[in-house]
Amino acid sequence: MPETPKNKLHIKFMFIQEIRQTSPRKNKKRIGRGGKRGTTSGRGQKGQKARAGHRIRPAERDILSKIPKLRGVKNKIRTPKMFVLNVGDLDKTFKNETVISKKTFLKHRVVKSSGIQLKILGDGDVKKAFKIIGLRVSESAKKKILSAGGTVSE
Repeated sequence: MPETPKNKLHIKFMFIQEIRQTSPRKNKKRIGRGGKRGTTSGRGQKGQKARAGHRIRPAERDILSKIPKLRGVKNKIRTPKMFVLNVGDLDKTFKNETVISKKTFLKHRVVKSSGIQLKILGDGDVKKAFKIIGLRVSESAKKKILSAGGTVSE
């Protein structure tokens, strides 16, 4: 039987440069950017290594942060705290015509050290005459002490 085109096998050769992809291209999965490979993104569960930038902290930095007020600018001006007493308190604790100075407060243990600054304010009433020497006194306190018959010398 003579060969006819129906019986003839048509073999087409396949070349690698002619192979085409049948489905559209997909991007490959990226790890560690949240989502795609589960919520942990291959980092396991919680813990130090699951967090960003897992490193051991330097001990010097921890010690510095635990010491209060020693970080930053070194020339901070520290103003001493003022110890405040009212005129009414003086009237209750001291006798008439008492000389009141810093030494008197140290003697009666009202103040612990001589380095603390004292100021007398005008809250309360005065019935006794005091002699106040070397202390800061507010204007209202000065008026009350002078009206009671006392003296003030700063």
